[in-house]
Amino acid sequence: MIVIKTYQEENASALWDVFFNTVRKVNRKDYSNEQVTAWAPESFDTDVWKNKMQSLNPFIAEIDGVIVGYSDLQDDGLIDHFFCHYQHQGKGVGSALMTHILELAKERKLPRVYSHVSITAKPFYERFGFTVVKPQCIDVRGEQLINYVMERQIL
Repeated sequence: MIVIKTYQEENASALWDVFFNTVRKVNRKDYSNEQVTAWAPESFDTDVWKNKMQSLNPFIAEIDGVIVGYSDLQDDGLIDHFFCHYQHQGKGVGSALMTHILELAKERKLPRVYSHVSITAKPFYERFGFTVVKPQCIDVRGEQLINYVMERQIL
């Protein structure tokens, strides 16, 4: 059973593992080795990561006490991070996280939710009723990556 919990500071390392391995193993199908290496570098300052997680205040998905995914919902409706562990893709983790996001958005009376979505995640977001606002090319540590601004109306 997938359980959604509140982020705790001691979760930061596990979330890095989810992020790093998802980018390196899943997003590799749509991005080059140079792009995924820039996106998820081997060495990254753990304090910077902890501060990022603290500012995002994500919620985490667990199965049997093991963190298998995480996401967030910012006050303006931005979903900044949305990652499911590569070994748990297709098992309902993403659906549980997205359902949680959409319920929170309704509770908060947000008019819309939006995200900057990878090529890899675009079909998943589309299944949840998101549409492409625009494609964009972003610079990540010197590498150019294509992604999409996608949104879903809530109210």
